[in-house]
Amino acid sequence: MENNRIQLPEADVLQKELNRVKNRRAFLKMLYSTVASLIVVAAAAVLISMLFLPVLRVTGTSMMPTLQNDDLVVCRKRGDFRQGDVIAFYYNNKILLKRVIAVSGDYVDIDADGTVFVKKQGENDYHKLDEPYVSQKAFGECDIELPYQVPDQRVFVMGDNRETSIDSRSTTVGCVSEESVVGKVSMRIWPIKDFSFIG
Repeated sequence: MENNRIQLPEADVLQKELNRVKNRRAFLKMLYSTVASLIVVAAAAVLISMLFLPVLRVTGTSMMPTLQNDDLVVCRKRGDFRQGDVIAFYYNNKILLKRVIAVSGDYVDIDADGTVFVKKQGENDYHKLDEPYVSQKAFGECDIELPYQVPDQRVFVMGDNRETSIDSRSTTVGCVSEESVVGKVSMRIWPIKDFSFIG
């Protein structure tokens, strides 16, 4: 009888210890599985963002009032750009954001007050661009000969802040080759209060 009284508590303690070890193993296995899943998801998200939806930080004021300094935007990879699209492109190891004004074969003319006119390839007349995104027109830094024809496989871009933007009006930047374009800016995601689609 005395032996039984001694062994029952020991059996209880042993069973509790076995349960604790099993629970610990199950917890560690679940933790490992969760961490591994999170790493795979994070790696996939980074890969998708780099290949298909790059996230970029706006630096400078050349796209005001549409985009502000330090905004975060998402780009969509695509090869066909239309007038009015905001694109991101490589220039001197930096990424710049500007708006497409004209595409290959189009003619661009800008008058002294900064009003932009475009003649589409195959058309006879220039039409004045409707630019609600520009708060103040300006001729800006322009050293190209106007009217200007956009070369093949290039796009003519301008910043929305016409007074300060250095863009295709200047031979320093010139027209952007289609191969240097990162993508079309599709939305602003930061700051949260300013979340919006761009286009």
